Amino acid sequence: MKFVPVIAAALLLSASPALSHGSRHFAAGEPGNPAKPARTVKISMQEKGKKMLFAPSRVVVNKGEQIRFVLFNDGIENHEFVLATTRENLAHAAAMKQNPRMAHRDPNAISLAPFNGGELLWKFSKSGTFEYGCLIPGHRKAGMYGTVIVE
Repeated sequence: MKFVPVIAAALLLSASPALSHGSRHFAAGEPGNPAKPARTVKISMQEKGKKMLFAPSRVVVNKGEQIRFVLFNDGIENHEFVLATTRENLAHAAAMKQNPRMAHRDPNAISLAPFNGGELLWKFSKSGTFEYGCLIPGHRKAGMYGTVIVE
Protein backbone atom coordinates (compact mmCIF):
# COMPACT_ATOMS: atom_id res chain seq x y z
CA MET A 1 0.00 0.00 0.00
CA LYS A 2 2.98 2.35 0.35
CA PHE A 3 3.12 2.74 -3.42
CA VAL A 4 -0.48 3.91 -3.90
CA PRO A 5 0.21 7.63 -3.13
CA VAL A 6 3.24 7.59 -5.42
CA ILE A 7 1.26 5.98 -8.24
CA ALA A 8 -1.64 8.38 -7.68
CA ALA A 9 0.72 11.37 -7.75
CA ALA A 10 2.35 10.10 -10.96
CA LEU A 11 -1.07 9.69 -12.59
CA LEU A 12 -2.11 13.18 -11.56
CA LEU A 13 1.09 14.68 -12.92
CA SER A 14 0.84 12.83 -16.21
CA ALA A 15 -2.80 13.87 -16.65
CA SER A 16 -2.26 17.54 -15.81
CA PRO A 17 -2.51 19.74 -18.94
CA ALA A 18 -0.03 22.21 -17.50
CA LEU A 19 2.56 19.48 -17.11
CA SER A 20 1.86 17.53 -20.28
CA HIS A 21 4.17 17.39 -23.27
CA GLY A 22 4.69 20.86 -24.69
CA SER A 23 3.60 24.28 -23.64
CA ARG A 24 0.07 25.61 -23.40
CA HIS A 25 1.27 28.80 -25.12
CA PHE A 26 0.65 28.55 -28.85
CA ALA A 27 2.44 31.01 -31.13
CA ALA A 28 0.24 30.16 -34.13
CA GLY A 29 -3.08 30.98 -32.47
CA GLU A 30 -5.33 28.87 -30.30
CA PRO A 31 -7.26 25.60 -30.28
CA GLY A 32 -10.48 25.84 -32.26
CA ASN A 33 -14.03 25.80 -30.97
CA PRO A 34 -16.02 22.81 -32.31
CA ALA A 35 -19.27 24.78 -31.90
CA LYS A 36 -18.14 27.33 -34.51
CA PRO A 37 -17.82 26.94 -38.28
CA ALA A 38 -14.50 26.01 -39.81
CA ARG A 39 -13.02 25.76 -43.28
CA THR A 40 -11.64 22.30 -44.02
CA VAL A 41 -8.08 21.96 -45.32
CA LYS A 42 -6.99 18.44 -46.28
CA ILE A 43 -3.30 17.62 -45.94
CA SER A 44 -1.60 14.40 -46.99
CA MET A 45 1.62 13.10 -45.45
CA GLN A 46 3.74 11.35 -48.08
CA GLU A 47 7.07 9.82 -48.99
CA LYS A 48 8.44 10.04 -52.53
CA GLY A 49 11.79 8.31 -52.81
CA LYS A 50 14.09 10.02 -50.30
CA LYS A 51 11.75 13.02 -49.98
CA MET A 52 9.07 13.35 -47.33
CA LEU A 53 6.39 15.97 -47.73
CA PHE A 54 3.05 17.45 -46.92
CA ALA A 55 0.64 18.08 -49.77
CA PRO A 56 -0.17 20.90 -49.96
CA SER A 57 2.95 22.49 -48.50
CA ARG A 58 1.41 25.97 -48.28
CA VAL A 59 -1.89 27.16 -46.83
CA VAL A 60 -3.18 30.75 -46.74
CA VAL A 61 -5.76 31.74 -44.11
CA ASN A 62 -7.29 34.93 -42.80
CA LYS A 63 -6.59 36.19 -39.30
CA GLY A 64 -9.41 34.99 -37.06
CA GLU A 65 -10.29 32.09 -39.38
CA GLN A 66 -10.87 28.65 -37.92
CA ILE A 67 -9.44 25.72 -39.87
CA ARG A 68 -10.23 22.03 -39.55
CA PHE A 69 -7.06 20.28 -40.71
CA VAL A 70 -8.04 16.85 -42.00
CA LEU A 71 -4.79 14.89 -42.06
CA PHE A 72 -4.01 11.53 -43.61
CA ASN A 73 -0.75 9.63 -43.52
CA ASP A 74 -0.49 8.17 -47.03
CA GLY A 75 3.07 7.01 -46.31
CA ILE A 76 4.54 3.80 -44.98
CA GLU A 77 6.28 5.49 -42.02
CA ASN A 78 4.90 7.21 -38.94
CA HIS A 79 4.50 10.96 -39.40
CA GLU A 80 3.27 13.91 -37.41
CA PHE A 81 1.86 17.37 -37.92
CA VAL A 82 3.09 20.02 -35.46
CA LEU A 83 1.84 23.58 -35.94
CA ALA A 84 4.09 26.31 -34.49
CA THR A 85 6.72 28.81 -35.57
CA THR A 86 9.73 27.52 -37.49
CA ARG A 87 11.94 28.42 -34.52
CA GLU A 88 9.74 26.44 -32.10
CA ASN A 89 9.61 23.45 -34.44
CA LEU A 90 13.39 23.43 -34.88
CA ALA A 91 13.89 23.53 -31.11
CA HIS A 92 11.34 20.78 -30.60
CA ALA A 93 12.94 18.67 -33.37
CA ALA A 94 16.25 18.90 -31.51
CA ALA A 95 14.55 17.66 -28.34
CA MET A 96 12.98 14.79 -30.25
CA LYS A 97 16.42 13.53 -31.24
CA GLN A 98 16.80 12.64 -27.55
CA ASN A 99 13.41 10.90 -27.51
CA PRO A 100 12.57 9.78 -31.08
CA ARG A 101 9.57 7.71 -29.99
CA MET A 102 7.79 10.74 -28.57
CA ALA A 103 4.23 10.89 -29.92
CA HIS A 104 2.10 14.01 -30.13
CA ARG A 105 -1.55 14.53 -29.38
CA ASP A 106 -1.83 18.16 -28.41
CA PRO A 107 -4.22 20.83 -29.69
CA ASN A 108 -1.57 21.88 -32.26
CA ALA A 109 -0.01 18.47 -32.97
CA ILE A 110 -0.88 14.91 -33.90
CA SER A 111 1.12 11.77 -34.66
CA LEU A 112 -0.27 9.33 -37.23
CA ALA A 113 0.65 5.77 -38.10
CA PRO A 114 0.78 4.75 -41.77
CA PHE A 115 -2.58 4.80 -43.55
CA ASN A 116 -4.33 6.55 -40.65
CA GLY A 117 -6.01 9.91 -40.40
CA GLY A 118 -6.86 12.52 -37.83
CA GLU A 119 -8.01 16.09 -37.39
CA LEU A 120 -6.91 19.29 -35.70
CA LEU A 121 -9.19 22.28 -35.21
CA TRP A 122 -7.28 25.55 -35.05
CA LYS A 123 -8.15 29.25 -34.87
CA PHE A 124 -5.51 31.53 -36.36
CA SER A 125 -5.86 34.51 -34.03
CA LYS A 126 -2.41 35.91 -34.90
CA SER A 127 -1.06 37.24 -38.20
CA GLY A 128 2.23 35.98 -39.55
CA THR A 129 3.93 33.01 -41.10
CA PHE A 130 3.81 29.71 -39.26
CA GLU A 131 4.95 26.20 -39.98
CA TYR A 132 3.63 22.69 -39.83
CA GLY A 133 6.27 20.06 -39.70
CA CYS A 134 7.03 16.45 -39.00
CA LEU A 135 9.57 16.47 -36.17
CA ILE A 136 10.42 12.78 -36.22
CA PRO A 137 14.22 12.70 -36.57
CA GLY A 138 15.24 13.00 -40.22
CA HIS A 139 11.77 13.77 -41.58
CA ARG A 140 11.98 17.57 -41.59
CA LYS A 141 15.44 17.38 -43.13
CA ALA A 142 13.91 15.20 -45.89
CA GLY A 143 11.52 18.07 -46.68
CA MET A 144 8.55 17.36 -44.45
CA TYR A 145 7.36 20.84 -43.49
CA GLY A 146 4.88 23.36 -44.81
CA THR A 147 3.88 26.97 -44.34
CA VAL A 148 0.73 28.67 -43.10
CA ILE A 149 0.44 32.31 -44.03
CA VAL A 150 -2.07 34.21 -41.90
CA GLU A 151 -3.15 37.44 -43.57
